[in-house]
Amino acid sequence: MIYFLIPVFNETDNIALLADSVNNCLPGESKFFVFVDDCSTDDTIAVINKHFADKSLQIITKEQNGGPGDSFNKGFDWILNHSTSADDIVVTLEGDNTSDIAILPTMLILSRLGYDLVLASVYAQGGGFNQTSFFRRLISVIANTAIRFIFDLKVLTLSSFYRVFSIGILRKIKEKNTIIITEKGFISMVEVLLKAIRADAKIIEVPMRLDSSKRKGKSKMKTFKTAMSYFFFLVNDLKKKKA
Repeated sequence: MIYFLIPVFNETDNIALLADSVNNCLPGESKFFVFVDDCSTDDTIAVINKHFADKSLQIITKEQNGGPGDSFNKGFDWILNHSTSADDIVVTLEGDNTSDIAILPTMLILSRLGYDLVLASVYAQGGGFNQTSFFRRLISVIANTAIRFIFDLKVLTLSSFYRVFSIGILRKIKEKNTIIITEKGFISMVEVLLKAIRADAKIIEVPMRLDSSKRKGKSKMKTFKTAMSYFFFLVNDLKKKKA
Protein backbone atom coordinates (compact mmCIF):
# COMPACT_ATOMS: atom_id res chain seq x y z
CA MET A 1 0.00 0.00 0.00
CA ILE A 2 1.14 3.53 -0.76
CA TYR A 3 -0.13 5.98 1.84
CA PHE A 4 -0.29 9.64 0.80
CA LEU A 5 -0.03 11.85 3.88
CA ILE A 6 -1.10 15.42 3.13
CA PRO A 7 -1.53 18.18 5.75
CA VAL A 8 -4.01 20.86 4.69
CA PHE A 9 -5.16 24.24 5.93
CA ASN A 10 -7.59 26.33 3.87
CA GLU A 11 -6.73 24.65 0.56
CA THR A 12 -10.17 24.74 -1.08
CA ASP A 13 -8.83 26.22 -4.32
CA ASN A 14 -5.97 23.73 -4.60
CA ILE A 15 -7.71 20.42 -3.96
CA ALA A 16 -9.14 19.83 -7.45
CA LEU A 17 -5.74 20.00 -9.17
CA LEU A 18 -4.13 18.02 -6.35
CA ALA A 19 -6.75 15.29 -6.73
CA ASP A 20 -6.19 15.12 -10.48
CA SER A 21 -2.43 14.79 -9.97
CA VAL A 22 -2.34 12.15 -7.25
CA ASN A 23 -5.33 10.13 -8.47
CA ASN A 24 -3.77 9.71 -11.92
CA CYS A 25 -0.20 9.02 -10.84
CA LEU A 26 1.16 5.52 -10.25
CA PRO A 27 -1.52 3.57 -12.16
CA GLY A 28 -2.01 0.05 -10.88
CA GLU A 29 -0.72 0.84 -7.40
CA SER A 30 -2.85 0.52 -4.27
CA LYS A 31 -3.21 4.02 -2.81
CA PHE A 32 -4.67 5.32 0.43
CA PHE A 33 -5.06 9.05 1.06
CA VAL A 34 -4.67 10.47 4.57
CA PHE A 35 -5.45 14.18 4.91
CA VAL A 36 -4.88 15.99 8.20
CA ASP A 37 -6.92 19.19 8.38
CA ASP A 38 -5.49 21.89 10.62
CA CYS A 39 -8.82 23.53 11.49
CA SER A 40 -9.58 24.97 8.04
CA THR A 41 -12.18 27.73 8.00
CA ASP A 42 -13.12 27.24 4.34
CA ASP A 43 -14.59 24.26 2.43
CA THR A 44 -11.40 22.18 2.36
CA ILE A 45 -12.93 19.07 3.93
CA ALA A 46 -16.03 19.16 1.73
CA VAL A 47 -13.91 19.56 -1.41
CA ILE A 48 -11.64 16.67 -0.37
CA ASN A 49 -14.68 14.44 0.12
CA LYS A 50 -15.97 15.47 -3.29
CA HIS A 51 -12.78 14.77 -5.24
CA PHE A 52 -11.74 11.64 -3.34
CA ALA A 53 -15.22 10.18 -2.92
CA ASP A 54 -14.38 6.91 -4.68
CA LYS A 55 -10.91 6.54 -3.14
CA SER A 56 -9.56 4.96 0.02
CA LEU A 57 -9.63 8.01 2.25
CA GLN A 58 -9.16 9.11 5.84
CA ILE A 59 -9.56 12.72 6.95
CA ILE A 60 -8.14 13.50 10.37
CA THR A 61 -9.56 16.67 11.89
CA LYS A 62 -8.06 18.54 14.82
CA GLU A 63 -9.66 20.49 17.63
CA GLN A 64 -7.15 23.33 17.37
CA ASN A 65 -4.62 24.57 14.85
CA GLY A 66 -1.29 22.98 15.70
CA GLY A 67 0.86 23.58 12.63
CA PRO A 68 2.20 21.19 9.98
CA GLY A 69 4.47 19.31 12.39
CA ASP A 70 1.51 18.36 14.55
CA SER A 71 -0.42 17.32 11.43
CA PHE A 72 2.39 15.12 10.16
CA ASN A 73 2.81 13.51 13.57
CA LYS A 74 -0.89 12.66 13.82
CA GLY A 75 -0.86 11.33 10.26
CA PHE A 76 2.20 9.16 10.83
CA ASP A 77 0.65 7.69 13.98
CA TRP A 78 -2.59 6.89 12.14
CA ILE A 79 -0.72 5.17 9.32
CA LEU A 80 1.51 3.16 11.67
CA ASN A 81 -1.60 1.97 13.51
CA HIS A 82 -3.29 0.85 10.27
CA SER A 83 -0.41 -0.40 8.13
CA THR A 84 -0.42 -4.17 7.74
CA SER A 85 2.63 -4.81 5.54
CA ALA A 86 6.36 -4.25 5.96
CA ASP A 87 6.39 -3.20 2.29
CA ASP A 88 4.06 -0.24 2.78
CA ILE A 89 5.32 3.18 1.70
CA VAL A 90 4.39 6.66 2.93
CA VAL A 91 4.47 9.66 0.59
CA THR A 92 4.34 13.08 2.26
CA LEU A 93 3.65 16.16 0.19
CA GLU A 94 2.24 19.67 0.20
CA GLY A 95 -1.46 20.26 -0.31
CA ASP A 96 -0.91 23.30 -2.55
CA ASN A 97 0.40 21.55 -5.70
CA THR A 98 4.00 22.74 -5.37
CA SER A 99 5.21 19.12 -5.11
CA ASP A 100 6.19 17.80 -8.55
CA ILE A 101 4.20 14.58 -8.91
CA ALA A 102 6.07 13.78 -12.16
CA ILE A 103 9.13 12.63 -10.16
CA LEU A 104 7.13 10.36 -7.83
CA PRO A 105 7.59 7.18 -9.96
CA THR A 106 11.37 7.65 -9.72
CA MET A 107 11.15 8.24 -5.97
CA LEU A 108 9.05 5.10 -5.59
CA ILE A 109 11.54 2.98 -7.57
CA LEU A 110 14.37 4.16 -5.32
CA SER A 111 12.33 3.40 -2.22
CA ARG A 112 11.73 -0.14 -3.44
CA LEU A 113 15.42 -0.55 -4.20
CA GLY A 114 16.02 -0.29 -0.46
CA TYR A 115 16.22 3.40 0.39
CA ASP A 116 14.45 4.18 3.67
CA LEU A 117 13.92 7.84 2.80
CA VAL A 118 13.79 9.50 -0.63
CA LEU A 119 13.87 13.30 -0.64
CA ALA A 120 12.66 15.65 -3.37
CA SER A 121 15.49 18.19 -3.54
CA VAL A 122 15.50 21.69 -4.99
CA TYR A 123 19.24 21.87 -4.32
CA ALA A 124 20.27 18.65 -6.06
CA GLN A 125 21.66 19.04 -9.58
CA GLY A 126 18.67 19.65 -11.87
CA GLY A 127 16.43 21.01 -9.12
CA GLY A 128 15.44 24.60 -8.42
CA PHE A 129 12.66 27.14 -7.90
CA ASN A 130 9.96 28.61 -10.13
CA GLN A 131 8.29 31.88 -9.06
CA THR A 132 9.52 31.77 -5.49
CA SER A 133 10.43 35.07 -3.82
CA PHE A 134 14.10 35.99 -3.47
CA PHE A 135 13.73 36.50 0.31
CA ARG A 136 12.18 33.07 0.82
CA ARG A 137 14.91 31.42 -1.25
CA LEU A 138 17.56 33.33 0.70
CA ILE A 139 16.17 32.17 4.05
CA SER A 140 16.01 28.60 2.74
CA VAL A 141 19.62 28.65 1.57
CA ILE A 142 20.94 30.18 4.81
CA ALA A 143 18.94 27.82 7.05
CA ASN A 144 19.84 24.69 5.07
CA THR A 145 23.52 25.66 4.95
CA ALA A 146 23.69 26.39 8.70
CA ILE A 147 21.99 23.15 9.67
CA ARG A 148 24.11 21.06 7.29
CA PHE A 149 27.26 22.61 8.77
CA ILE A 150 26.26 22.30 12.44
CA PHE A 151 24.97 18.73 12.15
CA ASP A 152 27.57 17.67 9.53
CA LEU A 153 24.85 16.53 7.13
CA LYS A 154 25.45 15.42 3.55
CA VAL A 155 21.80 15.90 2.58
CA LEU A 156 21.14 19.01 0.48
CA THR A 157 17.44 19.70 1.08
CA LEU A 158 16.38 19.49 4.72
CA SER A 159 12.89 20.93 5.10
CA SER A 160 10.85 19.91 2.06
CA PHE A 161 7.53 18.20 2.78
CA TYR A 162 7.86 16.04 -0.32
CA ARG A 163 9.38 12.71 0.72
CA VAL A 164 8.95 8.96 0.44
CA PHE A 165 9.38 6.98 3.67
CA SER A 166 9.52 3.24 4.12
CA ILE A 167 7.13 2.10 6.82
CA GLY A 168 10.11 0.42 8.47
CA ILE A 169 12.07 3.63 9.07
CA LEU A 170 9.00 5.31 10.55
CA ARG A 171 8.60 2.41 12.99
CA LYS A 172 12.28 2.67 13.95
CA ILE A 173 11.97 6.42 14.55
CA LYS A 174 8.87 5.84 16.66
CA GLU A 175 10.56 3.12 18.72
CA LYS A 176 13.68 5.21 19.36
CA ASN A 177 11.90 8.48 20.16
CA THR A 178 8.33 7.58 21.24
CA ILE A 179 7.06 10.67 19.40
CA ILE A 180 8.01 10.97 15.72
CA ILE A 181 7.66 14.76 15.55
CA THR A 182 7.51 17.21 18.44
CA GLU A 183 8.12 20.48 16.55
CA LYS A 184 4.90 22.18 15.41
CA GLY A 185 6.10 24.34 12.52
CA PHE A 186 7.93 23.81 9.23
CA ILE A 187 11.14 22.95 11.13
CA SER A 188 9.40 19.64 11.90
CA MET A 189 10.71 18.15 8.66
CA VAL A 190 14.28 18.86 9.77
CA GLU A 191 13.50 17.13 13.06
CA VAL A 192 12.20 13.95 11.45
CA LEU A 193 15.10 13.93 8.97
CA LEU A 194 17.63 14.08 11.82
CA LYS A 195 15.79 11.30 13.62
CA ALA A 196 15.87 9.20 10.44
CA ILE A 197 19.62 9.76 10.08
CA ARG A 198 20.16 8.78 13.72
CA ALA A 199 18.12 5.64 13.04
CA ASP A 200 20.64 4.75 10.30
CA ALA A 201 18.26 5.42 7.44
CA LYS A 202 19.51 4.89 3.91
CA ILE A 203 18.76 8.23 2.21
CA ILE A 204 18.87 9.50 -1.37
CA GLU A 205 17.75 12.73 -3.06
CA VAL A 206 15.93 13.29 -6.37
CA PRO A 207 16.09 16.72 -8.06
CA MET A 208 12.83 18.68 -8.16
CA ARG A 209 11.73 22.12 -9.28
CA LEU A 210 9.47 23.76 -6.70
CA ASP A 211 6.83 25.50 -8.82
CA SER A 212 4.96 28.12 -6.81
CA SER A 213 2.95 29.13 -9.90
CA LYS A 214 0.77 26.04 -9.40
CA ARG A 215 -0.37 27.24 -5.99
CA LYS A 216 -3.63 29.15 -5.74
CA GLY A 217 -3.52 31.60 -2.85
CA LYS A 218 -0.61 32.47 -0.60
CA SER A 219 1.85 30.12 1.01
CA LYS A 220 0.97 29.17 4.59
CA MET A 221 4.62 29.49 5.58
CA LYS A 222 5.43 32.69 7.47
CA THR A 223 9.00 33.40 6.35
CA PHE A 224 10.23 35.35 9.40
CA LYS A 225 8.54 33.00 11.88
CA THR A 226 10.02 29.99 10.11
CA ALA A 227 13.48 31.58 10.08
CA MET A 228 13.27 32.15 13.83
CA SER A 229 12.14 28.56 14.39
CA TYR A 230 15.34 27.38 12.64
CA PHE A 231 17.40 29.61 14.92
CA PHE A 232 15.78 28.39 18.14
CA PHE A 233 15.96 24.77 16.94
CA LEU A 234 19.74 25.13 16.54
CA VAL A 235 20.14 26.91 19.89
CA ASN A 236 18.12 24.25 21.73
CA ASP A 237 20.12 21.44 20.14
CA LEU A 238 23.40 23.08 21.15
CA LYS A 239 22.09 23.40 24.71
CA LYS A 240 21.24 19.69 24.76
CA LYS A 241 24.75 18.82 23.61
CA LYS A 242 26.31 20.92 26.42
CA ALA A 243 23.98 19.50 29.11
